[in-house]
Amino acid sequence: MAGPTGLSDVGPVTRVEFRVEDMDCASCLDTIRRSLEKRPGIICVEGSPISRRLEIDYDPATVDAEAIRREVSDLGYRVLAPSTATESTIKIWSSRRALRAYLAGTLLFVGLVLRLALHGTIVDSHGGPAWPGLEDLLFVAAAIVGASNFLPRAIGALRGRVLDMHVLMLLAVIGATVIGEYMEAAAIAFLFSVAELLEGFASERAEASVRSLMELSPDVARVRRDGVEVAVRAADVESGDLVVVRPGERIPVDGRVVEGHSAVNEAPITGEAMPADKTQGDHVYAGSIVHEGFLVVESERDAGDTTLARMIRLIEDAERRRSPSERFVERFARYYTPAVTIGAVLLVAVPVLLLGQPFDTWLLRGLTLLVIACPCALVISTPVSVVSAVTSAARHGVLIKGGASLERMAEVRVVAFDKTGTLTHGRAEVTDVIPIAELEADDVLAVAAAVEARSEHPIARAIVRAAAGAGEPYEVEDFESFPGQGARARVEGVVHIVGRPSLHADADSLPQLAELASQGKTPVVVLRETDDASRQIVGILGLTDPLRPAARSVITRLREMGIQRVVVLSGDLKQAAEEAGREVGADDVWSRLEPAAKVDAVERLEYETGRVAMVGDGVNDAPALAAASVGIAMGAAASDAALETADIAVMGDDLERLPYLYSLAQRSRRVIRQNIAAAILVKMVLAVGVPLGWVSLIVAVLVGDMGASLVVTANALRLARVRE
Repeated sequence: MAGPTGLSDVGPVTRVEFRVEDMDCASCLDTIRRSLEKRPGIICVEGSPISRRLEIDYDPATVDAEAIRREVSDLGYRVLAPSTATESTIKIWSSRRALRAYLAGTLLFVGLVLRLALHGTIVDSHGGPAWPGLEDLLFVAAAIVGASNFLPRAIGALRGRVLDMHVLMLLAVIGATVIGEYMEAAAIAFLFSVAELLEGFASERAEASVRSLMELSPDVARVRRDGVEVAVRAADVESGDLVVVRPGERIPVDGRVVEGHSAVNEAPITGEAMPADKTQGDHVYAGSIVHEGFLVVESERDAGDTTLARMIRLIEDAERRRSPSERFVERFARYYTPAVTIGAVLLVAVPVLLLGQPFDTWLLRGLTLLVIACPCALVISTPVSVVSAVTSAARHGVLIKGGASLERMAEVRVVAFDKTGTLTHGRAEVTDVIPIAELEADDVLAVAAAVEARSEHPIARAIVRAAAGAGEPYEVEDFESFPGQGARARVEGVVHIVGRPSLHADADSLPQLAELASQGKTPVVVLRETDDASRQIVGILGLTDPLRPAARSVITRLREMGIQRVVVLSGDLKQAAEEAGREVGADDVWSRLEPAAKVDAVERLEYETGRVAMVGDGVNDAPALAAASVGIAMGAAASDAALETADIAVMGDDLERLPYLYSLAQRSRRVIRQNIAAAILVKMVLAVGVPLGWVSLIVAVLVGDMGASLVVTANALRLARVRE
């Protein structure tokens, strides 16, 4: 990908993407970034240790992609060419470094058994310059094999003048070997290799969650061309193609049903467990599963631009959007590691040079402190938690755009709801039919539907739907529409008019209209023209946009979970908005708001209360969604604007996803804080114990590195199991 950036000091900027197989944590990414950014021509380096992607913007007049690839390879990482970057998958426990770790562990174990057999103990290390025994040779071999896993990256970091965890561990292994602590050297190399495998496993699990979304779309599609079905790659389907989908198959494209009828499971996209009936004219999404029927779908997008494909791209982009917790950890690790390294040097120098203490003893303690300086568990704690939560949410039909949005959601205490299309269905329905003259209620509705049958107005459509199946339709002639007012037609030879109450001079005096208005309903009058051209009211219809059945219970559950205030922001008339607010149990209702006024309302709430989540339909509410701390778009699968504008997109049209989202955000915050606190606390406790001789090299690696990495990884992966 290439294109001008507008930077005055460089030419057109080109982007190259690599897959870096050994880049398992943020520390690895930081090492690569700091080394590359020293090279002329490198503009920006971004990436994700979860998906192991590395993206570099560079000036092609100064450096080329191959030189960048070599630079990363020289740092000790295995780099795949861009053409194969998306095709590789990693099997961490059968990789080469896993095999080397297994061999190192075997050599270490055999050495321990031999020591036990020869000396009756495994605790007594060699501890001196005397010629090593056979078991010590096994330990040295284990150290060499285990260290070979991180030696290339340690050398690469030294070349790039970066002090990272691989350098620290290599120094610890070499130092322990020099002073004759062969078992400790072997244990460090083996346990650190295992710790890195655990980090890789955590990244692989998180990446697999994203990959599982990719696998929802089938590889092959059957396309009807010139009346003949042909099998093509799903990736080659283009807009306008007719795709044939049989029972049990996944739909490969976003499109519109042109033939057939079936129940379709849209859970992979919307999270809705109940299948939706789809027939001619209905929209379907790629990744959905056809149940018992047969469908022909006209593709409305190319295969690479489906809702599912956009979801995957947004999730991958979310990996690079660092949350406040991630930024804190990065800053902490950047200062923590050099500080503890300096402390390790002083721990050796001061007792030996100033107090005359034994060099071997304090060098061993200094090496132990070097091991504790490794920030592995700390830097992996947050990104794995975020990706686990984000991918778990995606499987439940909720798209979260990064850790920052997730953390802000956990801090929300006020939720503002749009009314139309969010708390309500966004579709008018006839609720009242009131006869005024000699007609029966059914006749009033039938006449109104006959007049409105040719109109496309939403209210006209609602009246026609309400009268469906009520009998044979009346004969209609001379249809005429009055935009903004209503419609007129001759029904069974008599002229009738359906529209606003203002079409009749005396309508305002009718008590039925006042009653409908007090209930927040929209009144429509049905008039009959008499022979003298006067108009007689023969009936009144009341329409409303009904609330979603779950609206009240959702708000109740949000309150129970910690939401302190619920506000309805509506563009509707005061009566309708207040009636809706009363029914759902809102604290405040602000009505007759234009889009700009909704933005002002959100900003006012932010000023008064702090974090505010705005829930809307993602189209008319886009400015308010952007203004809120967290913008949540409902029904986003059907709206490109919602996917692009909102911080969080609920793919389906189900309000009950909101309590799940809030619960997930709160649990994620707890897990992230637990992981950060645990990683820092373990390091601090071990660091305090080192000068006192309470912490050995093996304990430092086993507890401070591998153990801590295992704990934070297991804790983070719990988020993938959060259920509604």
